[in-house]
Parts: sequence; structure tokens; C-alpha cells
Amino acid sequence: MAGIGELREGPLHAAVKALLARPGDRAEVRVGRFVVDLVRADGELVEIQTGGFGRLGPKLDALLDEHRIRIVHPVAAERRIVRVDADGQVLSTRPPPRRATVADVFDELVAFPTLLTHDHLTLEVLLLREDHVRGPEPVRRRRRTRDPGQRRLVDVLDRVVLRDGADLLAALPPLPDEPFTTRELAARLGCGRVLAQRTLYCLRALALVEPAGRRGRAPLHALAAPS
Repeated sequence: MAGIGELREGPLHAAVKALLARPGDRAEVRVGRFVVDLVRADGELVEIQTGGFGRLGPKLDALLDEHRIRIVHPVAAERRIVRVDADGQVLSTRPPPRRATVADVFDELVAFPTLLTHDHLTLEVLLLREDHVRGPEPVRRRRRTRDPGQRRLVDVLDRVVLRDGADLLAALPPLPDEPFTTRELAARLGCGRVLAQRTLYCLRALALVEPAGRRGRAPLHALAAPS
């Protein structure tokens, strides 16, 4: 019989949980009023988060002061879009327009960047090769186009462990020459403007980057001086 929460998890979540499990670990364990993906033999709580971090807020608020918690976030460094028919036969495959990197974690870390300074919190980014399996074509409902699918693990390419701001900076490409704009950071990271803005928000919250004036209308940023 499936454990608590297992009936709701997708194939990627289930595959990552199986990959991470070690001898002595317990899966789907109730800790207080919450269910945790894995509890290590040494007491560490492991949460696999394939989506937004915001929903982890109440769990972290309740458990983090008393427990060591590791958030494992899978990122599709290499992904294929796989179209299948109703019988599961592959119709086509293609790569996505952009490959994700460690910097994509800022899309989620923006929910609580300063928690990365908590002694009990570890953030682990899994850079994956994965397939996103979708139907033959997008579905249009109520004037909205949806293209749902399932993320499926193919391989783990790398694992990056983040415990503090220094780890974050080390995981990123070298920042642009200072002072730099949001657009220049986006170009360096190979991402869109929104992700660059979220990256800067997190780096500012962790006192790693500070304002450095303006260039025309564009705000400038620079690495903060060591405290």
C-alpha cells in the first residue's frame, strides 16, 4: 500500500526520493503535524521540492529550529520534450528553448532567501537530464492553452549543495564587471530579466550585493564589501 502522500507524487518526485534513500532512512514520516519525504538515520529531514518553495513555509517555520532540514530541488539542466499518443507511443522529441542552470534555484529561493543563513538548513540542487512527457498537442480550455505533462528522471548530471551565501556565489558564473545592471547579469547567467531580478533580490537579502548608483535609468549593483 502506498504511504502517506505517495499517491499525490509525480514520477520525478518518486524517482528522486528513491535515488536519495539510504539504508536506515524512513519515507513519508509524520513529524509533528507534517509529513516529511525522508527522515535520515542521523535525524536529518529531507524534503524533495519539484515546485515552488512557498508551500514549505509553514513546515520550515514549525520544524527548522529543532531539526536539520535538507531541501532537494531538481532542475532540468538537460530536458527533452517528448510527445506521446494515447497509447504512450512516442510521436516526437525536441529540446526546450533554454537549458536550466543552478541559477534557476533563485526562482524558488526568492520565497525565503534569508533562511539560507539558518544553521539547520541545507539546499541541494540536483541538475538533471529529464524527459517532459506530454500529450500529442496542447489543450485549449476556457481561452487558455495548457500543455501539461510529467517530468521523468533520466540521469543526474551534478549535485550542488548550498549552505550559505558564499556557496551561492561560488555556484554562479563570475558576476559582470562592477557596477552592473540587471540586464548585464541576465546576459551573464543566460537567463531572462525576471530570473535576474529574483537573483538580485536574493543576493541583496543575503547582503552579498548592494546598490551602486544608476546608469541612466538603470539601477546598478556591486558585490557588497566584506563585513
